[in-house]
Amino acid sequence: MLDLSHVRTVLTDHYDLTPSPECAEELRDTYALMSRVVSPPDWVVYAPYVKAITALKKKRNAVILGHNYMTPEIFHGVSDFVGDSLQLAIKASDVDADVIVQAGVHFMAETSKILSPKKTILMPDMEAGCSLAESITAEGIDEMRAKYPGAPVVTYVNTTAEVKAASDICCTSSNALQIVNALDSDTVIMTPDKYLAQNVANQSHKNIVYWPGSCIVHEQYTAKDLREFREWNPGTRLIAHPECPPDVVAEADFSGSTSGILKYVTDEKPEKAMLITECSMASNIADELPEVDFVGPCNMCPYMKKISLEKILWVLHSGENEVHVDPTVAEKARHSVQAMIDLSRKLGI
Repeated sequence: MLDLSHVRTVLTDHYDLTPSPECAEELRDTYALMSRVVSPPDWVVYAPYVKAITALKKKRNAVILGHNYMTPEIFHGVSDFVGDSLQLAIKASDVDADVIVQAGVHFMAETSKILSPKKTILMPDMEAGCSLAESITAEGIDEMRAKYPGAPVVTYVNTTAEVKAASDICCTSSNALQIVNALDSDTVIMTPDKYLAQNVANQSHKNIVYWPGSCIVHEQYTAKDLREFREWNPGTRLIAHPECPPDVVAEADFSGSTSGILKYVTDEKPEKAMLITECSMASNIADELPEVDFVGPCNMCPYMKKISLEKILWVLHSGENEVHVDPTVAEKARHSVQAMIDLSRKLGI
């Protein structure tokens, strides 16, 4: 666990992090990317951190990968590349950088390390975990194989390296249906998200069996919530992530992955939209789509919110929190991830 008192003492000895209207004005173009959701007083606080991180990235030959669920000051302020977990891992393997700072949760940093074993991968907070990743182990995969002999195991990328290594192929929320349908087996094991598996099963001709895991953010939504919200806010487009329960997905106007949601909102530009996913998703696209009024409740991921500008600056400064994956595990996990990438390319998705 980070000793934040020590971190702050060291950082203030090396960087001027005092809230600064002058620094905020100097970085006004960056602020314009998030001005709809970040107040001017907050930007005065954030700007010195953004300035220090930007300078340190150049010095360390580092890039920051910002997940769609990061807060706006991270997503827009310091991230070099943004996207969903797999997009970021692939980008980590493509970029010419010595250091990758993963602004996301731990399994994402592991996936980046799996695909980029020679690069230094840093996590701003090692305790930024994931309820899905923690819901299953490699032993759980063995248990499913014993119940359904011969059935291939399709594992969500939101899992640990050990679980990926024990699987046949990975999937994302955007390609899960196509991956499952392309496999040469009538029965397919999906892990660990039961709701993603059920939503895929509703669209597939395969017999899908699944591990009973779920995301603490998306499982909280109910179809009743959506019906009530629609009554209170008629005309609002309800857009759900496929990690939500099937009755929520059925009640929504559209369901898709984080990248699918972004494309849908960008293409459709509804007057009002409620994104039934993690809170920061709407915040991060609000300034890009001023014609869309993002309304309604959202659920916040406590793990994603462990990442902060302060912690990003700290790991860039100190080099602490480097992520390592056992080479033998990494090789097997890389096979599962690469199998997904190769099949996706073959299918044209």
